[in-house]
Amino acid sequence: MNDQQWTRALRRELGKLDPRAPRYQRLEQALKKLIAGSAARPAVLPGERSLARMTGFSRVTVRRALADLGNLGLVHPRAGSGTYVGDRIERSLSRLTGFTEDLRARGLNPRVLFLERSAGAANAEEAMALSIAPATPVIRLRRLRFGDDRILALERTVVPQDFIPDPVLVEESLYEALEARGHRPARALQRLRAVAIDGEAASLMEVPDGTAGLEIERRAFVADGRAVEFTRSMYRGDAYDFVAELEARTP
Repeated sequence: MNDQQWTRALRRELGKLDPRAPRYQRLEQALKKLIAGSAARPAVLPGERSLARMTGFSRVTVRRALADLGNLGLVHPRAGSGTYVGDRIERSLSRLTGFTEDLRARGLNPRVLFLERSAGAANAEEAMALSIAPATPVIRLRRLRFGDDRILALERTVVPQDFIPDPVLVEESLYEALEARGHRPARALQRLRAVAIDGEAASLMEVPDGTAGLEIERRAFVADGRAVEFTRSMYRGDAYDFVAELEARTP
């Protein structure tokens, strides 16, 4: 888009938002709409000075909106070159969020295709992971997870039926279904390892055999310490960056 098109598009999107909201939040939301998921998504954003002129906002406001978009992994500043729209999704390992809310925060449209929704007795591996007795009733979900129209992950999840009695109660987001029943996870343990996506997983995810991937095993717990979720996810290595913030321990 040229400057005039950017100006019209930004003002149109800003006009849809609550004028009482902070300016940097409104600009962030407007830019998300303009860069998220369309075939015509821009490769690079206008510079700070240009965005300030187009919107009438200060450069401090523009800088903060761009910083927030960068923290979400939607854009990547390159010194002396500009702010580029990222095709990769950056996901924090320091925050406990579900797939659906994570993508919505990035302005992407999350979608799910269920390969399995069933109930049964926990097997030995599931019972050990969830710290429950063997044969305890559980639900099982196997899902392909999409961001807009791109397959991003293949997941298999097990949840004790004490938390969700029927698998059809999970329509898209597991965490939303849990929260609706007062069982939002409070903490989680995650294990990551690099893998090659092949066989059935590669076929389902529509990638060539041997595609680089990342397998994440998550065990999540409610506030009283009970395990509520055991999930194994296979993420496309060409779509995701996982980031953890580290702090030095003070003596």
